[in-house]
Amino acid sequence: MTKAIPKKARAVIIGGGVSGCSVAYHLAKLGWTDVVLLERKQLTSGTTWHAAGLIGQLRGSQNMTRLAKYSRDLYVRLEEETGIGTGMKQNGSITVALTAERREEIYRQASLARAFNIDVREISPDEVKAMYPHLNVSDVVAAVHLPLDGQCDPANIAMALAKGARQSGASIIEGVKVTAVLQKDGRVTGVACEQNGESTVIETEHVVNAAGMWGRTLANMSGVTLPLHACEHFYIVTEPVAGLKQLPVLRVPDECAYYKEDAGKMLLGAFEPVAKPWGMEGISEDFCFDQLPEDFDHFQPILEQAINRMPMLETAGIHTFFNGPESFTPDDRYYLGEAPELKNYWVAAGYNSIGIVSSGGAGMALAQWMNDGEPPFDLWEVDIRRAQPFQKNRSYLKERVTETLGLLYADHFPYRQMATARGVRRSPIHEHLKRRGAVFGEVAGWERANWFARDGQEREYRYSWKRQNWFLNQRDEHLAVRGGVGLFDMTSFGKIRIEGRDALPFLQRLCANQMDVAAGRIVYTQMLNAKGGIESDLTVTRLSETAFLAVVPGATLQRDLAWLRRHIGDAFVVVTDLTASESVLCVMGPKSRDLLQKVSPNDFSNAAHPFGTAREIEIGMGLARAHRVTYVGELGWELYVPTDQTAHVFEALEEAGSQVGLKLCGLHTLDSCRIEKAFRHFGHDITDEDHVLEAGLGFAVKTAKGDFIGRDAVLAKQEAGLDRRLVQFRLTDPEPLLFHNEAVVRDGKIVGTVTSGNYGHHLGGAIGLGYVPCAGESEADVLSSTYEIEIAGVRVKAEASLTPMYDPRAERVRA
Repeated sequence: MTKAIPKKARAVIIGGGVSGCSVAYHLAKLGWTDVVLLERKQLTSGTTWHAAGLIGQLRGSQNMTRLAKYSRDLYVRLEEETGIGTGMKQNGSITVALTAERREEIYRQASLARAFNIDVREISPDEVKAMYPHLNVSDVVAAVHLPLDGQCDPANIAMALAKGARQSGASIIEGVKVTAVLQKDGRVTGVACEQNGESTVIETEHVVNAAGMWGRTLANMSGVTLPLHACEHFYIVTEPVAGLKQLPVLRVPDECAYYKEDAGKMLLGAFEPVAKPWGMEGISEDFCFDQLPEDFDHFQPILEQAINRMPMLETAGIHTFFNGPESFTPDDRYYLGEAPELKNYWVAAGYNSIGIVSSGGAGMALAQWMNDGEPPFDLWEVDIRRAQPFQKNRSYLKERVTETLGLLYADHFPYRQMATARGVRRSPIHEHLKRRGAVFGEVAGWERANWFARDGQEREYRYSWKRQNWFLNQRDEHLAVRGGVGLFDMTSFGKIRIEGRDALPFLQRLCANQMDVAAGRIVYTQMLNAKGGIESDLTVTRLSETAFLAVVPGATLQRDLAWLRRHIGDAFVVVTDLTASESVLCVMGPKSRDLLQKVSPNDFSNAAHPFGTAREIEIGMGLARAHRVTYVGELGWELYVPTDQTAHVFEALEEAGSQVGLKLCGLHTLDSCRIEKAFRHFGHDITDEDHVLEAGLGFAVKTAKGDFIGRDAVLAKQEAGLDRRLVQFRLTDPEPLLFHNEAVVRDGKIVGTVTSGNYGHHLGGAIGLGYVPCAGESEADVLSSTYEIEIAGVRVKAEASLTPMYDPRAERVRA
């Protein structure tokens, strides 16, 4: 008997894989009993049923690790709660390294695991052999063991979540195809669907797209961007192997392989470097528990290495050669949260082969988010608002996912750039920079010059955990900015015009700083949430009585637009994305004034053009708006140039620059200069979970101006005192490098992680920022401790400071 579809529901979840079942379970647990999950065929019939079910707790950040640990604990608990066996075994996991670079990576991960309070041990090849007797360890150089990792039965987990959701009042209906998500006035109003050829509509306020590899097509129907694409994913299962006992999950990333023992058989899975995208013509209507055709030639190189690694595979017969589809995203991170294009349209999809370990926690986080109207903690790295509209292009996705599948097991080197689907968004001077030696990186689709090669030097990255091949190039650029003048192309900045009769009161409510300033003034500010956390870090320039220009990082533009538009309400305000209309050329360094005076008749003196002001200037034969602000901590201007005049203005600057030693500089140098000045980087040092006062940004908050979002939380924190502070560190040994996520050690105990790091070429050592817990302590107490940073298991002495180590009084900026 088919189950009747209700006419109304508080939320409708589309997709009955482990992700949709987890969201249903967690909403029901929060008391949302009026929840309906619709599955077009049967539960788990897309990807969940053939997932490998590895449960590895350690992820790349604290919050992703928090979610993975939550999943592990939930799957242990579910069996008791629902009576359905989840197959959850904490048999541990081992990752082995075959190269020195991979050893550095897994040892860095072990330090991170300790910082996140995960049980971890570095073990020798002999210890690996003792735990995994079938393994050939002749060329293993290092290994890491996590005893509480494990494996599970994915289909049963989904079934247990579904049963738990039903027990709490949710309704789950199979055999229902969603044909449309209905909307009115920019918000979700209902879902149209078909069951046994009959059409019906469910009235609802919330929709969750948990449609997995169908998610992009479903989202597209509602004008929502959800960039993901299916790839073929392969594994083999052997015949039963005599005497094979329970073993830890084994990962050999240098051979793109993972192994798990399952009921006396061995499963070997692969993340091959060049993957096979699938479903380019769309996914067939009747796809249900389907396998894809075998492609043994594609899998063979992995299998050959595996037979050497695990010699018993040579004699064990192959019981199953499996190929099934799974969705991947352009940056290997899944999507969670409310789509910026449509109110109450939620997404939980694109899990890149870590769907089982992620879905328990992701379902919990999304349910909290839907319930409270804000995420439970910082989820920016998986936030759907990071997706760029162009990324839903199928040609782009097809090319990019050939790479992202393999990147799961590739070396996770710092500064690693994507190799596929490049060149989509370019500055007007892209070719100019390319001819002058630029080596480009990519962020949000933008090609950005990261460093400049010298004549005769190869123009590509040679990745390493030590100094990479551009280290000295960065030093020269960095010292040119500190001692002379450098030029950065920052066209990728997001530029948002906010105008209308209510523009000022609107910004006063959203921004923590005083926005009622004279036209031409630039205000550095944050937009806060109700908890005092930082939603956005930006500069706002007042252009006229009713018009403002907000400038944000390229990576956060969609998030910032969504935040602004979400808060307009009845205000008479128009928010427009102007990113493509202007380029930004930053001229920075003590000789920047000399350079500008050679190309412009305008007066750049302190009296005529003080710090924190913007005005129109003539430059070459064109016009630009010159903003006197800096992200590198030197005298300098950001020149906002109409796109059509950018090449001309660049040529004029370059020609005049030959007289003052102008140097072209890349993004790596921008970052190394800003970290010496302890300027914060959104998404790393400051997030929606970091209180603006604890981040050391109280100078940009003006509580006296009247009410604004987050003001109460700022006043409460002033009253209660800080629980932690963002501290700047400098390693006293000039050799080691800091990137991100190294462990911060205070008086011998790990207390946190480095939020961002780079090399301070002027200060003579690696510089990092990181939060230090300090409840009830004074600044002097924080600074009186001894600090070290643990890098790949080795502790290195560090100096700590609460004021910028470079130019603490900002005298150079105002010179």
